Amino acid sequence: MALKDIQSTGSKDTRSGFGDGIVEAARSNPNIIALTADLLGSMKLNQFIKEFPERFIQVGIAEANMIGIAAGLTIGGKIPFTTTFANFSTGRVYDQIRQSVAYSGKNVKICASHAGLTLGEDGATHQILEDIGLMKMLPGMTVIVPCDYAQTKAATMAIADYQGPVYLRFGRPSWPIFTTERPFEIGKAQQFSEGTDVTIFACGHLVWNAIQAGAALEEKGISVEVINIHTIKPLDEAAVIQSLRKTKCAVTAEEHNIIGGLGDAIAQVAAKHCPVPIEYVGTKDTFGESGTPAQLLKKYGLDVPDIIAAAEKVMARKNS
Repeated sequence: MALKDIQSTGSKDTRSGFGDGIVEAARSNPNIIALTADLLGSMKLNQFIKEFPERFIQVGIAEANMIGIAAGLTIGGKIPFTTTFANFSTGRVYDQIRQSVAYSGKNVKICASHAGLTLGEDGATHQILEDIGLMKMLPGMTVIVPCDYAQTKAATMAIADYQGPVYLRFGRPSWPIFTTERPFEIGKAQQFSEGTDVTIFACGHLVWNAIQAGAALEEKGISVEVINIHTIKPLDEAAVIQSLRKTKCAVTAEEHNIIGGLGDAIAQVAAKHCPVPIEYVGTKDTFGESGTPAQLLKKYGLDVPDIIAAAEKVMARKNS
């Protein structure tokens, strides 16, 4: 399928995918517990509370306590889903996650909304751009960054059945839905096109931007391979290596600092198995600021034209 033929079936925020996914998972699994740190509306938990009031814990603005409670609940066989903004899900409680969850391999699902620049007007204090790096460095932590409403819902349901700690990262704004008919599997990359000239690896909101960029490049006669790396850890190394050996150059695109995120994960595999030129689309060692998602993606170089420019640059490097 040509990238231009991949169409959106509508728009919806990825956090609503989480809200719908946890309800569906909880209907078939009585051990699922939802906890929130005073953000039930933002985390789309209203339906969960309506159906399972006895399985909901409002912790209040006490994120560290929420992680501790969640870790304790696993000892009794419960499957706790902690919920708050990504900044508070990771940076504020990193010590608790490391000591109480990751170190002992507790079956806690850390579900984080409002990640990245597209949080928008709340500004730099809330727009965490380091969380993927923080979480993927924890031994045993699975890190998942779905790209649209449908995939976030599928990922939420999948992690309910997955044994071990998980970090699930999603966002605030309405975003195109385009994976409804595509299966989701933890640790298995999702390929949208086959190409021979350049690979674009993307995660989260930037998968849609990568598809749009790839379609524009195809119009120029460039053969583009677009791959959705929704699971940053464990990374689908086989898919990465196979694509790099074919195209011999790559672009990585993420709503995250280029230090420590998806780009670093891809580069590590490339350096070990298939050294090729790579260009990185992401924030460049900086904090964000207040603005609309569209304004911020453009200013910080995460927009469709930026991915196109990176692809053209890396192909020139390959051919030089």
